[in-house]
Amino acid sequence: MSFSGSYRAGDVSFLLKPIGLEPILDLDEKERLIQSGQRHYSEMLSPEALPSAAYLALFRGAFAANRAQMARDCLRLAALIAARRDGAVTLVSLARAGTPVGVILGHLLRRVFARDCSHYSVSIIRDRGIDAVALRHILDQGHAPESIVFVDGWTGKGVISRELRRAVGAFNAARGTAIDAGLYVLSDLAGSAACAASGEDYLIPSSILNATVSGLVSRSVLNAAIGADDFHGCVYYEQFAAHDQSRQFADGLVADAVALAAGEGIPAAQAVDAAALAARSAAYMEQARQRYGIADVNLIKPGIGEATRVLLRRVPERLILRDAGAPDVAHLRQLAAEKSIPVTIEPALPYQAVALIRSAVDG
Repeated sequence: MSFSGSYRAGDVSFLLKPIGLEPILDLDEKERLIQSGQRHYSEMLSPEALPSAAYLALFRGAFAANRAQMARDCLRLAALIAARRDGAVTLVSLARAGTPVGVILGHLLRRVFARDCSHYSVSIIRDRGIDAVALRHILDQGHAPESIVFVDGWTGKGVISRELRRAVGAFNAARGTAIDAGLYVLSDLAGSAACAASGEDYLIPSSILNATVSGLVSRSVLNAAIGADDFHGCVYYEQFAAHDQSRQFADGLVADAVALAAGEGIPAAQAVDAAALAARSAAYMEQARQRYGIADVNLIKPGIGEATRVLLRRVPERLILRDAGAPDVAHLRQLAAEKSIPVTIEPALPYQAVALIRSAVDG
């Protein structure tokens, strides 16, 4: 059974199963379990807390500073989707970073491009694939396989876009379908998306917050509580309802983008050199591994969005910034200060920020 979280019913259908799950309070223990292979990250959740007043002020400042760019990129991405799909569009956002983007795109496709559009948000998990039960449900609702467009906020190293191609390829082979496994994003840092509004590492404001900008839904969960015919799980943080930003955030971006379309027209598509972005990503990952003595590439998280996730819910070893004074990384500086995380400045960094996760495994 789907639900809409804290969004309006027409904004999104979360194909997730709300479950009760006690968070792992000891983050060091969580890292040890993940990195030793004893538990998969998708089986556990870190505790979520409401942002402090100071942090919420940073979010509001980031929204004010970056909403015009995000609105422009959402409008640009909606135009690209409209150009690449005939007829009705079925947006399938990847929960949860993709969810706010999917909500915004749905409104723009309907209001600016006059397209019939449905929006589902589903789970995809590294090394576990996309939720095949959810994909089957979408097809069972009568949506044509060729209408499906997978949406996320950004790419970091390209792990999820590669996982999507692998998992959807396996689904197509098993079901005899031909769903396009390409990922559509606002910012493609890894050069691994099928379609992107930009390749720039900028602060997408929704990346700063967790559930309170994503429909009060947690990161997706896949553990023993999820049966073979169940959607992947989530925790619904109803207790945060009074502090929810989800609708307000999406409505503000939609209004900006609709006004932009009416005033300036549809922004031209930007040329995104995926091969160059992929080469840059590979070169930086190797450089970082060598410089910081990191064996596991999963411990390196490039880009503002990925770095924010690390500082919010993992055990960071180090934050690396290109320019400590850049407004886009103010929230990262605050998080690093609160958690006593060392900050290294690398003026030649190809991204605005990179976070390194602390190794919890000897050797």
